[in-house]
Amino acid sequence: MASSFSSSMRGGRGRKFKSEINVVPYIDVMLVLLIIFMVMPSANDPSVVDLPSAEKSTKPPSDYVQVVIKPNGALSIGVKGKGEEAPETAPNRDALVKKLRAIHGDHPDYPVLIAGDKESKYDDVIQLISEAKKMGINRVGLSTK
Repeated sequence: MASSFSSSMRGGRGRKFKSEINVVPYIDVMLVLLIIFMVMPSANDPSVVDLPSAEKSTKPPSDYVQVVIKPNGALSIGVKGKGEEAPETAPNRDALVKKLRAIHGDHPDYPVLIAGDKESKYDDVIQLISEAKKMGINRVGLSTK
């Protein structure tokens, strides 16, 4: 009898519980996170690395092949030392690799020093190191200021 009395006091309706989860706030949070993660990678370009200058740890070899990479993509190659040759420009990386192969055939014991500008793409330097290693050149180094 007490239960009928309390239900009449509330207006005769029984209380129903919602068994659903409200997912709208979770969707809002996920959309904000998605936008943040989409905007952040475009803020920094990982292919361009501003290389720092370094102290000279060892004296460079007296005779070597020098490859120069400019920030605008211009490439040049030349021999420094006893059989010094004037640096030649290469229109693209394939032409530079051909010239490097020819120079390596003439001077197989010369190491290769790659002088990449601070504004050069890191990928260009790594690709040249990889190409030189594929040719069998074991001594490949980076020239710093």
